[in-house]
Amino acid sequence: MSYLTRVDEYLHAAPLSGATPEQVGPFTLFRSTTIWPYYARPVPGTGQVEPADVERVRERCAELELPLNFEWVVETCPSMGAAAAAAGLTVVEYPLLVLERDDFKPYAGPVRCEILPADAELLRQARAVAAVGFSNPGTDVGDSGVAARDEALADVSDETDRALLERAESGVSVTAAAFGDEGMLASGVHQPVGATSEVVGVATLPAARRQGLGAAVTSCLVEHALANGVDLVLLSAQNDAVAAVYERVGFHRIGHAGAAE
Repeated sequence: MSYLTRVDEYLHAAPLSGATPEQVGPFTLFRSTTIWPYYARPVPGTGQVEPADVERVRERCAELELPLNFEWVVETCPSMGAAAAAAGLTVVEYPLLVLERDDFKPYAGPVRCEILPADAELLRQARAVAAVGFSNPGTDVGDSGVAARDEALADVSDETDRALLERAESGVSVTAAAFGDEGMLASGVHQPVGATSEVVGVATLPAARRQGLGAAVTSCLVEHALANGVDLVLLSAQNDAVAAVYERVGFHRIGHAGAAE
């Protein structure tokens, strides 16, 4: 099985931990059963996708009062981007990377990084770090630091707390964090399904960037995944600069992840 096929199949299975699937033409619409919205994806092996197929999903999402979002692997469904654009959606593509055991280059810097237990307070902090990091995208050093992290804690709802804890306790999501003298500075998650896992949500407080924290968190997540039955890890990067961070620990590019909304 090729990397692309295996990644596509994983990405179609991963939402099932928090969503109910519904077939709409050549798509699976994942109807969320948790607090986070999901999306529609072309069923693996789908051939040509037409703008009319996208419109069918739009109509169904309107009926269900769901946001209209699509995700796909560009190389396994090359017609999807054009169909989404023709239907009036905004289409973006991101670098798609994978890592196998023999590719892994563990991060060796002087960073304290660890897998978090299923602890509500620690998971809440990790969520706050991610919120600050993703509100300031990219890899440039910025002003937002621990004060912004602590302010963001107040925005993590009790409902989010419960959902994070439930996913951690079930093993659906595994969170890692990097720490400094002022506490948690970076965080990230991997989400195993069988022998494949995806690293998602790696973020560093802007004031703490360019210190290897993102690479350390990614390395920690990969090490945990490989030690627990996973033999292929994937991720999509925000841009080429972010992809370069992941390449330092052994990821290599195999294609592109598409998204439209």
